[in-house]
Amino acid sequence: MIHDQKFLPFSLPDITEVEIQEVVETLRSGWVTTGPKARQFEQDFITFLGDETLEAIAVNSATSGLHLALEAVGVQAGDEVIVPTYTFTATAEVVRYLGAHPVFVDSDPNTYCIDPVLIEAAITTKTKAIIPVHFAGLSADMDAILSIAKQHKLKVIEDAAHAFPTKYKGDLIGTLQSDATVFSFYANKTMTTGEGGMLVSRDKALIKRAKVMRLHGISRDAFDRYQSKTPAWFYEVIEPGYKYNLPDICAAIGVQQLKRINEFQKKRELLAEAYHEALKDLPIILPFVANKEAGHQHAWHLYPIQLTAGAGISREDFIIQMSKFGIGCSVHFIPLHKHPVWRDMYHLQPEHFPVAEQLYAHEVSIPLFTKMTTEDQSRIINSLKKILSGDGAA
Repeated sequence: MIHDQKFLPFSLPDITEVEIQEVVETLRSGWVTTGPKARQFEQDFITFLGDETLEAIAVNSATSGLHLALEAVGVQAGDEVIVPTYTFTATAEVVRYLGAHPVFVDSDPNTYCIDPVLIEAAITTKTKAIIPVHFAGLSADMDAILSIAKQHKLKVIEDAAHAFPTKYKGDLIGTLQSDATVFSFYANKTMTTGEGGMLVSRDKALIKRAKVMRLHGISRDAFDRYQSKTPAWFYEVIEPGYKYNLPDICAAIGVQQLKRINEFQKKRELLAEAYHEALKDLPIILPFVANKEAGHQHAWHLYPIQLTAGAGISREDFIIQMSKFGIGCSVHFIPLHKHPVWRDMYHLQPEHFPVAEQLYAHEVSIPLFTKMTTEDQSRIINSLKKILSGDGAA
C-alpha cells in the first residue's frame, strides 16, 4: 500500500518571495532577455569567488558553458578529451559537438570522482583536454589532475555542475589554475536560475571568444547595441556561433539565490551530518566526507549511498519501496559506457570500468535539499531503516 502522506520528492528548489519580487521587477523593467541583470549576476558571481582576475559569462546551461569552453581552447575534430564515465551525458556530448572524441575513464572508488592515475594512462598524442567532474559536491583530486595537464600540455575544463560552493584545499572551485570552470544552476542544483549556468575563467582570450560564440558569433553585445544613445545598429557575424545566452528573467533569480548560497551550503552540510549519524550502522556505504582540516568543503548537492550485500534488497526494489513510503530517490549515475550511443560508438566494455560498474549496481541518491524539514528527514531515515531491517515493506 502507499502510505497516506504527501509525496516527498528527491529535490525541490528553495525559492522565496525575494526571488519572486526580483523577477517581477525585471519583467516590469522592460528588459527580459540578456541585459543588465545578467551582467549583475556575472559581476556578483566573481565577487563571491573573491578573485578579480577572473571573468564570468552567464549561459543558459552548464552544457552550453562546457561547449563554449572547449571551443574556445581550440578543441577540434579528431582531438580527444578525457572524461569520466561516471557522469551525466552532457560532459561527453559537448566533446562530440566539436567533432572530437571523448575518452572515458573510471572513477576513484572512494570519492567517485575521476581517477587521476587512469587519466594519465588514457593520454595519447591526440589528447587536447581533460574534463574532471566534481561528483555530488566533492572536489576531484585537482592537484594531481593539474599536474598531469601541465606535464602533457593539456587544457583543463572543470565540470562543476555539482560543486557550488565547493572548496579544494581552502580555495573555492572556480578559482583554481584550470583553464575554465563551468557551474550549473538547473532546478535541482545547490542554487538555481531555473535553467542556467556560469562559465568562469581568467584567460582573457577564452572569455573574449566565448562571449562572441555565446550569441551567434556576433561581434557586439546585443545589450550594448540596444541601449546605445546613438545609432548602433551595425554588427558583424564573425563566426557561426550559438544561442547560449542567459535571459535576465533567469539571472534575476540567480542574483538573489547567490546571496543565500553560504546559507544553503551550511543547511546541506547539517542535513548530511544528520544522515551520517543516523545511517552509520545500516548495511550501506555512506558517501565520502571532505576533510575540513585540509580546507576541503563539500557542497552536498547529492547524498549518494551504496547498498551492500547485507541490505538484503536490490537497488531497484529499494527505490520502489521508498516510493511506496512516499519518498523519491534517484540514481547517480547510469555510467556513460552503458548508454547505447557511447557504448556502440566507442565499443566500450563493462570490464574496463569496474568501479563505475560497482557504483552503478548499488548507488541510490536519497533526498537532500534545503527546504527539507527535520520532520522530512526523520521520515526518510525511518523509512530507510524499516526497509533495510526487512520488516517494513510498504
